[in-house]
Amino acid sequence: MPLPRDIALTVHELEEGEFYWVLMEAVDGAPGDITHVYAPLEAAHEPYATYSNALVAGVAVLRRLFGPDGKPV
Repeated sequence: MPLPRDIALTVHELEEGEFYWVLMEAVDGAPGDITHVYAPLEAAHEPYATYSNALVAGVAVLRRLFGPDGKPV
């Protein structure tokens, strides 16, 4: 059984009114480091008109990649 992955979804407004979702995955930091470091995993190529539209699109990609129960498909 694969280990769970630490995936984060965020939305960035790069230009006013242009929102992009970004999926990021936690990467190992320095030994003993308690901060979380994330590397981009996948991102929108085209902007969305609203934050909520970008967020919903990002969730759809997350579900496509990992399934509705969080297991890779």
